[in-house]
Amino acid sequence: MSEDSAARLKRLKQKANKLPKSPGVYIMKNRDGNIIYIGKAKALKNRVTQYFGAGNQHPEKVRRMVGNVEDFDFVLCDSEFEALILENSLIKQHQPKYNILLKDDKGYHYIKITADKWRKLTTSKDTADKKAQYIGPYYSGYVVKDTVDEAIKVFRFPDCNRSFDTPSKPCLNYHIGRCDAPCRGKMTLEDYNESVNSAISFIKNGLGEDTLYLLTERMQTAADNLNFEYAAKLRDRINAIKKLSEKQKVVMCTYRSQDVFASVSGAGTVCVGVLVFRNSRLTDKKVFFVDGDYKKDELYGEFLRRYYDGEKDIPARILLDSEITEKELLEQWLSSLSGRKAEIFSAVKGEPKTLVEMCAKNAAENLAQRLNRTANQTTAIAALKEALALPRDPEVIEAYDISNTGGDQNVAGMVVFRGGKPDRKSYRLFKIKSFSGQDDYRSMAEVLDRRFNEYEKGDNAAFSRLPDLILLDGAAGQISAVLPVLKNHGIDIPVFGMVKDGKHRTRAIATTGDDIEIKGNRALFTFITAVQDEVHRFAIGYHRKKRSEKMLSSVLLQCEGVGEKTAAALIKHFKTVTAVKNASVDKLRSVKGVSQKAAESIYNRFSGK
Repeated sequence: MSEDSAARLKRLKQKANKLPKSPGVYIMKNRDGNIIYIGKAKALKNRVTQYFGAGNQHPEKVRRMVGNVEDFDFVLCDSEFEALILENSLIKQHQPKYNILLKDDKGYHYIKITADKWRKLTTSKDTADKKAQYIGPYYSGYVVKDTVDEAIKVFRFPDCNRSFDTPSKPCLNYHIGRCDAPCRGKMTLEDYNESVNSAISFIKNGLGEDTLYLLTERMQTAADNLNFEYAAKLRDRINAIKKLSEKQKVVMCTYRSQDVFASVSGAGTVCVGVLVFRNSRLTDKKVFFVDGDYKKDELYGEFLRRYYDGEKDIPARILLDSEITEKELLEQWLSSLSGRKAEIFSAVKGEPKTLVEMCAKNAAENLAQRLNRTANQTTAIAALKEALALPRDPEVIEAYDISNTGGDQNVAGMVVFRGGKPDRKSYRLFKIKSFSGQDDYRSMAEVLDRRFNEYEKGDNAAFSRLPDLILLDGAAGQISAVLPVLKNHGIDIPVFGMVKDGKHRTRAIATTGDDIEIKGNRALFTFITAVQDEVHRFAIGYHRKKRSEKMLSSVLLQCEGVGEKTAAALIKHFKTVTAVKNASVDKLRSVKGVSQKAAESIYNRFSGK
């Protein structure tokens, strides 16, 4: 930190110390006088001084904001609730760079019923065709497309551009039972329009018993009138609706009106998923991306204020995937906006937990697509951050394991996971050099010390970046052995162990205190198991190679004309025992330092002559 920066922070902190411990709004400005952040506080002095305190471990986004603050202003309020209202108003007016700003640029979506003679159901982003009929608006294009697709399947509408006034040969969809094919000329316009009207009712009213009762009654009437073809169509429609009803049970909830929020983070980006339930049905799905690393409490405190500011359709119940400290204040604000009581709940078990998990899965999938990784990798990184209370997403993880046989051929492996995926080009191997014998604690300490020495020298590109998290194959003993190494190098990186059970299967994450059980979190358990298995595979593979080389060297040294240098040259050239066994005299002779006599001796040894 430069002296100018230190002087600036000192000046700002002195100014902040003069603030009263009263509710209010603080306004951060840069050197050009532009507003870059607006916040509210229950006690202005306590909140604002935190920004400029020495040694504060702020998230990256806050550090960047504080680095640009030249001055700040404030407005005193009578209550925290009044400060919240003023904060929202000022953010909407100034759109500060470092506040969470939600920009809904998706527009609205509609289900369009065309005004053609043979009406069709399509999706639309506007209502420009004044002759057409529209259902909506919807926020989500996904919901509109999915609804139209389901209606076309259930009511077996054509999805082609044929003329139905002139009979023609039906396409494949008719033959596989996916279209009633009005193009055949055997369906009256009246029957077709009845199907369209039923579809519109189906879209508006959902999968209710009334819809099934009406269709069943019509099917029975058609059968009584010996109109068996039409009765069969209605029967197929009823079965399709029942099948769809089973499918949509996963998007139904017992509470009539609620919004469900869940968030997943990765690579300095947070994806917040929203599931909107109205009349107990999922009516919309939204995702928002927010730059920066946030704790969920901090994220939702600001996100919910941006999301509902100016919103007219506020549900009575809001479901979150975590607790928030501003719960009562936000409930008061939401209730004032909606004119009725609004409550915030955190999901713990049962249906609420199922809904937030579904919401989190959608958020993880959207973030994964943005980051070009899988949803499981994204979910695992987020779960790891939460379980270990890490300050930021562990985008780069280094894992270490020691391998030896009774202290012989003592080696270590380092594997790297980047974005939840193995980064094999960054893997490294170590041969323990500082002592002989078996001591996993000393071995682990030596390996970490050598790794950080390489980082400090800066000569090796593979060690040029420090990880966000270090995982050791082992428990508290291994952690205690390496923590002094990190301290000696002045490096602050979270270190945890990976513990196995009596059957050598991953069981928990070790700390210097109690272990953190992970079997209840499938994504996290699967990921830690994969890391532990990979580092074990890598380390033991190197150990077996060194042990094999030692055995081969021992055999070679028994051959006439072979010394230690010659044996080493042969091992380096042929790599494996099998390769040496299968080598001809000429191939053995081609290795530098191998005489004709030595080559023949080796060949005879392995060929049994």
